[in-house]
Amino acid sequence: MTEIINAVAAKVSEYLVAPIGRHLGYLFCYRSYIDELHNKVQKLGKARDDVLITVDEARRRGDEIRPIVQEWLNRVDEVTGEAEELKKDENKSCFHGWCPNLKSRYLLSREADKKAQVIVEVQEDRNFPDGESYRVPLRNVTFKNYEPFESRASTVNKVMDALRDDEINKIGVWGMGGVGKTTLVKQASQLAEDEKLFTTRVYIDVSWTRDSEKLQDGIAKIQQKIADMLGLEFKGKDESTRAVELKQRLQKEKILIILDDIWKEVSLEEVGIPSKDDQKGCKIVLASRNEDLLRKDMGAKECFPLQHLPKEEAWHLFKKTACDSVEGDKLRPIAIEVVNECEGLPIAIVTIANALKDESVAVWENALDELRSAAPTNIGGVDDKVYGCLKWSYKHLKGDEVKSLFLLCGWLSYGDISMDRLLRYAMGLDLFDHIKSLEQARNKLVTLVRTLKASSLLLDGEDHINPFGGGASRLLFMDADNKSVRMHDVVRDVARNIASKDPHRFVVREDGEEWSETDGSKYISLNCKDVYELPHRLVCPKLQFLLLQNGPSLKISHTFFEGMNLLKVLDLSEMHFTTLPSTLHSLPNLRTLRLDRCELGDIALIGELKKLQVLSMVGSDIQQLPSEMGQLTNLRLLDLNDCKQLEVIPRNILLSLSRLECLCMKSSFTQWAAEGISDGESNACLSELNHCAI
Repeated sequence: MTEIINAVAAKVSEYLVAPIGRHLGYLFCYRSYIDELHNKVQKLGKARDDVLITVDEARRRGDEIRPIVQEWLNRVDEVTGEAEELKKDENKSCFHGWCPNLKSRYLLSREADKKAQVIVEVQEDRNFPDGESYRVPLRNVTFKNYEPFESRASTVNKVMDALRDDEINKIGVWGMGGVGKTTLVKQASQLAEDEKLFTTRVYIDVSWTRDSEKLQDGIAKIQQKIADMLGLEFKGKDESTRAVELKQRLQKEKILIILDDIWKEVSLEEVGIPSKDDQKGCKIVLASRNEDLLRKDMGAKECFPLQHLPKEEAWHLFKKTACDSVEGDKLRPIAIEVVNECEGLPIAIVTIANALKDESVAVWENALDELRSAAPTNIGGVDDKVYGCLKWSYKHLKGDEVKSLFLLCGWLSYGDISMDRLLRYAMGLDLFDHIKSLEQARNKLVTLVRTLKASSLLLDGEDHINPFGGGASRLLFMDADNKSVRMHDVVRDVARNIASKDPHRFVVREDGEEWSETDGSKYISLNCKDVYELPHRLVCPKLQFLLLQNGPSLKISHTFFEGMNLLKVLDLSEMHFTTLPSTLHSLPNLRTLRLDRCELGDIALIGELKKLQVLSMVGSDIQQLPSEMGQLTNLRLLDLNDCKQLEVIPRNILLSLSRLECLCMKSSFTQWAAEGISDGESNACLSELNHCAI
């Protein structure tokens, strides 16, 4: 009986006493309910700010925010707004926290309690098991600008038949450089898209495979390019782990992968591309100058040769490019002879037609004479006639600026070259005449690039497919049609051949090549992968550009730069320095210095480089800018993007950089000093930038 009475009493207390106590609390503990709501709003605000940091970073990467995250943020804004409205109501009904009106006190307390409970629920809902964002698969690229040659229709049809055949997973297309392999594989890709044979298509230029030292780095590039197209975000850090992740994903996809311009075997297994006969969904198209490479090394089941264009189609392409002016009585016979010199190779036909468009008969006759008398060359896979056509097109570019830019692009590297990188090098080399500002240099570069594209000597870069791709600073080229450029492999071969000769002397040195005591080169690119120490001193009295690659552990003697007084551009990216080589100060004409992704210690020596205009330390581990940098009064561009460890920029350094026009600091320094603090140890403040030319 006692137990029954106790149970009844407990229920009575639960349903009567507790609610009465809570309602009395609304009257007598009014202040505590209001303060508790305020505290919970503050905690929720901090949680929202924390989520927004991750959301903003994801958006900068081009990722999409998950709907559940956006709904949570909207809910936070809603309940926070309601709490603010309650605060306004309190201010109207009460005076400095004193609320004599019992009804108002009761209603405000009760509402504050309800809203505090809602905020707790919202806080607990901050649970995103799949993360705040997700990668968006890049859109498939449309390849529409190809010429449908009748002589190649049968080859295209054979490639398409092979793509439809479940028993064929690897297809090869081979032929001489400039014959049109890239155009054909892109045409087949577009036809496959029209027929909806695949859900995803990936085109990858692998011309870097001619360089054995880049094969391993290239594996990671191929993996990332495919992952970007699939919207796959790797969890693993090394290539082997990523290969497993990629293979698991590709086994579930119907995907076409095109590897263009292969020079050496690429291990598809190391990439993570399923290549066995039982993988029906993944098809691989390979293009190369070498049939044996495709059949024997890459294991292509079907290989299709691509031949020169017949005379009728060569003439049609030439006339279409040069316009109908070639149909005149005087010009037509000369034009036909010029086309014959192109040997039916599209790259030569298009390039020479663009160069001769709208020129006089005399220029056409001179071009024909030069093409006929062109000396043979020894470039593997490049026809002598093609070389002659491309060299003539180069020689007849109007102006030294555009010629120098052409040679620089050909010399730099395989694959895409960012416009940003070109600008920094061109400014350092002083390639542009009468330039007074960074903006003028940028406009000049865009103009010259368009000239080279119109001449078919330069192409759009492939990375324009992904507007968020690439890590370099692109601020100056946000409104450009393309933020990178590339060269057709044959054009690049010709450009490098021209650049290697006097008076240019562009030199690419590989590991193990011996250095002479004196070198007359003007441009040197050194692959340092297996080089551990450079000569103590190298006399290069004409050297203007030095690019050292793949040498993080490379030892550079403190006397190394003594014989390079004319050096204008120095690229030491991805190296480790405790202190910079002491003879760096002996480079009085240095205008561009790249220290991207370097491990940097003491760099005070930079202050001695009085003519420096471009200084880039993207992704370096620098922690403090030296006060000596204030002496760089000619500096126009300073790039500190992704310098996440940078914590100290001494006061007045930026104030001294009066000619600075571009300062890049994304994901970098944030410890700006407050205005008005004048102690000698404080950081720079933002107002210093008012004295720059930015």
